[in-house]
Amino acid sequence: MRGWWRDLTDLVLPAECGGCGLPRAVLCPECRAALTGAAPCRVRPLPEPEGLSVVHAAAPYGDEVRAMLLAHKERGALALAGPLGEALAGAVRAGLGPAGRPGPLGSGGRGAAAVLLVPVPSARWAVRARGHDPVRRIALAAAGELRRTGTPARVLGVLRQRRAVADQSGLNSRQRAANLAGALEVAAGGERLLARGGRVVVVDDLMTTGASLAEAVRAVRAVRTVRPGAGALGWTGERSGSGEVYGRNAGREQAGGTSGGTVCSAVIAAPPGAFEINRN
Repeated sequence: MRGWWRDLTDLVLPAECGGCGLPRAVLCPECRAALTGAAPCRVRPLPEPEGLSVVHAAAPYGDEVRAMLLAHKERGALALAGPLGEALAGAVRAGLGPAGRPGPLGSGGRGAAAVLLVPVPSARWAVRARGHDPVRRIALAAAGELRRTGTPARVLGVLRQRRAVADQSGLNSRQRAANLAGALEVAAGGERLLARGGRVVVVDDLMTTGASLAEAVRAVRAVRTVRPGAGALGWTGERSGSGEVYGRNAGREQAGGTSGGTVCSAVIAAPPGAFEINRN
């Protein structure tokens, strides 16, 4: 009876902390601090793939954060979607900056245009093997956290793989970029959904070389065109939550074109070296 009761409670209560294994905690205080204790920062891989938008991350990809992401993705620790979504929401806010903050309610009770979170899609075989789509699940949690704290947000799962890609493990940055080039597209009807909202944020759980994010951003930009007479809406003059001006990406945003706003990216984690963005 005691063993049966333990098995039953494991279905309801977390068996261990997703970061360090402490019993009976989704995340212990120390691991939660590793995930959300610091302010999200801009990150940049080296080398930086062509077309990568401005990316913000919540935490360095260290021991505890790595364990959390793997537990959620590979071991089905779905209770971690909440805290992981909270971390992703913080990275989204940092990327939006003052321009992305919700405005006052307008006529008819309508607020500012919703921020559109576009998850990087997992391969279909991976979703079947895992039994869930981890990035989409975290994005939904992040959208809920953003709405709870006053930022209108919703998830648009409009990206899909248009062709098969090789396993990314073992590939360097150049090989990953070649492997993913042209691999994603916006599904039929996605253009209309993207045009309805405001800022688009491409989201993923982890950035390593930036190839996946760059390909996802390329696919989104391909269907977002500059409105006639509106001019190019780029990052020029726009600042992040930390006040940094992103002039380097202005040309890329203008070349890609936008409709109703720019495209940026947010992730939960990135390699520690990617946080060192002040390079000569």
